[in-house]
Amino acid sequence: MKAKEIRELGVDDLVTKAKDLAEELNKLKFQHGIRPLENTAKLKDLRRQISVVKTVITEKTSV
Repeated sequence: MKAKEIRELGVDDLVTKAKDLAEELNKLKFQHGIRPLENTAKLKDLRRQISVVKTVITEKTSV
């Protein structure tokens, strides 16, 4: 999901999205601890998506 699409969502949707992404990241970290992942770039991508969502939440709540 691109930043432009994320900015169109409401704050409640963004909070839900951030929780879902964080949960997915935790699952992947756990799987990676058990056995190496084939695509470790997915971890980095999820961290970036979470940061974008949190940044947009901060922008919308501070205005």
